[in-house]
Amino acid sequence: MKKIGLLSDTHNHWDKKYEEYFADCDEVWHAGDIGSLGLAVQFEAFKPFKAVYGNIDDTKVRSAYPEILRFETEGVDVLMTHIGGYPGKYNPKIKGILQVSPPKLFICGHSHILKVIYDKQYGCLTINPGAAGLYGFHTVRTLLKFVLDKGQIKDLEVIELANR
Repeated sequence: MKKIGLLSDTHNHWDKKYEEYFADCDEVWHAGDIGSLGLAVQFEAFKPFKAVYGNIDDTKVRSAYPEILRFETEGVDVLMTHIGGYPGKYNPKIKGILQVSPPKLFICGHSHILKVIYDKQYGCLTINPGAAGLYGFHTVRTLLKFVLDKGQIKDLEVIELANR
């Protein structure tokens, strides 16, 4: 069993509340637009960290993290990228992957809009944690926590940090 803290679109903003809300997590995952390698290093020092780069990330972040990350943990096949879309409106590159080999859990960021949608067509849960940083049009900064256990995704918790 693993407890995951998930966020996206920090845009180089560190908030002490990340430490507070993710203290009980085993890992922190970041769905892109980290903002700087320095911020990524801060996350890595805090918890085991998995991340993908986003469209605003520079060459240093892009050399440290992939555009698309696929892995299995706790019996759950995970696909993570920054610009991915959602059921019915996937990025073409992601749609191609989903058509050939859908994961159980698909994670993306970019839109700054928190969404959790089960995609019946591909049999996967699609999650966008919204935006945790200060930059963007979102009005509320959000994080997610969930548990992966023996192939199950459960105990999903939405955390609203504060207004941007």
